[in-house]
Amino acid sequence: MSSDRLIYLPLGGAGEIGMNAYVYGYGEPGKERLILVDIGVAFPDMDTTPGVDLIFADITWLKERADRLEAIIITHAHEDHVGALGHVWKDLNVPVYARAFTANIARRKLEEHGVPEETVQTVSPWPETIQAGPFKLGFVPISHSIPESSALLIETPGGRILHSGDFKIDTDPGVGEPFDADLFETIGKSGIKALVCDSTNVFSTYPGRSESELPSEITRLVGEATGMVVATTFASNLARVRTLARAGEAAGRSVVLLGRAMRRMIEAAEATGVLVDFPKVISAEEAQDVPREHLMLIVTGSQGERRAATAQLARGKYRGIEMKEGDTFLFSSKTIPGNEKGVIRIINQFSEKGVDVVDDSSGLYHVSGHANGPDLQRMHALVQPQIMIPMHGEHRHLRKHSRLAAENGMATALAVNGMMLDLSGNAPTVVEYVDTGRTYLDGTVQIGALDGVVRDRIRMALNGHVVVTAILDEEDEPLGEPWCEVMGLPETGSSNAALVEVLEEDLNQFLMRADPRTLRNDDKLEEGLRRIARQSAQSEIGKKPEVTVVVSRMR
Repeated sequence: MSSDRLIYLPLGGAGEIGMNAYVYGYGEPGKERLILVDIGVAFPDMDTTPGVDLIFADITWLKERADRLEAIIITHAHEDHVGALGHVWKDLNVPVYARAFTANIARRKLEEHGVPEETVQTVSPWPETIQAGPFKLGFVPISHSIPESSALLIETPGGRILHSGDFKIDTDPGVGEPFDADLFETIGKSGIKALVCDSTNVFSTYPGRSESELPSEITRLVGEATGMVVATTFASNLARVRTLARAGEAAGRSVVLLGRAMRRMIEAAEATGVLVDFPKVISAEEAQDVPREHLMLIVTGSQGERRAATAQLARGKYRGIEMKEGDTFLFSSKTIPGNEKGVIRIINQFSEKGVDVVDDSSGLYHVSGHANGPDLQRMHALVQPQIMIPMHGEHRHLRKHSRLAAENGMATALAVNGMMLDLSGNAPTVVEYVDTGRTYLDGTVQIGALDGVVRDRIRMALNGHVVVTAILDEEDEPLGEPWCEVMGLPETGSSNAALVEVLEEDLNQFLMRADPRTLRNDDKLEEGLRRIARQSAQSEIGKKPEVTVVVSRMR
């Protein structure tokens, strides 16, 4: 009997939505050959990660085993699946496999980091396969809100795994392949040991809707609008972008694409042949000469991103274009949980301009790219796996999905980031817990979530900052009075005196009373000055700021 095992280890995307990174392994325990499926990002917010540019999974465990890694597989081109590729590839240094459209996006990610484009190898869809160590991999076309999404059929000596990737059941998605129930049923009949499955919309109790339901309503809305029409959606949802552009064209409007991500996606889709009939567009400069009632803008920033076109239009002008009273702005998108504040702020800014904002509360202008609860159950029934492992979702999503599987007689386990499962037996078992976390891209530097940088930034934002400087002479006696510089604090406190003067007076009193041992010991002196500054600020303004103490000695 073989001692080899088949393992599954999520490093990101299990217990959260975003920064997907899933490891599969096969071989002798502790020596398994590995593949990484997807390596995506999550996006920061000002409340929890101020100043951070991107967030992705901590792949330390994988870096330490890079000599056992066979390949990186990218299921589709959404940022939460491919966005971190350029930032981590040099630590892993293995071939990257993806279908043509996804490969185009992946190459651009790597080129930004000086990685040659031949690193990404384009693969054809199932039934063609590639070999990566003990893994035979097939890219099975599946419908989603971006072209050429794929489920992965992973064949190993220990059994066959179907990794669903992100998917929905849509037989008429507009752009990209339709969902083929017969194909998945056929794959299921050949025997699937484990289905590792998208859980995002598990709580939705009605079957998912098709992208084909939207064009008539969007066309009607744009045709009836007066003034300029602006619409935002996910840049990667090319079927939706095309529907919006066609609606503008049908209404006799000139179409303008605004936002680099939007243009990049269209270029990649046209270059790889997945988009062949996109309406003619004009530039922002050409739009200056078109009457506003004859303009249709399609812009980035559906999630309230501060630097995207939507937010800039809400604040003022973007590329010389400004929204005015009587214009219409359409959100053809769903607000991802956590982004509500940014989106609502933009809606109110548009309202102040007299712009009519239309969102998706009616359900007429957006459909999800993820399978709802009944669709997940249909996938279970088509594939009939022995084991179902939920992925891509918050803990509540994984728990609900796992319960659905158990109710339908499948073995299941709820595996969050860092939980390694052995899939070799008749039911999954937890065999190891791996330290996982987040890596922050902060400017051009990668920092760990536990490094303290972001935590200190949050504390300064909440409490303000004081720099205390004290100078001592050769005799270890204070040379003059200490002085303070404050940031992010009010100028005066409860005593109605200048806050800086109150702090400096209290700090000077401390120095005058300090015993010689304290004055000779930098650590004790710094701690005492820090304590007095915080206590004095607490008394004056009700806050204990972060304090930096600088002690200089004249020697």
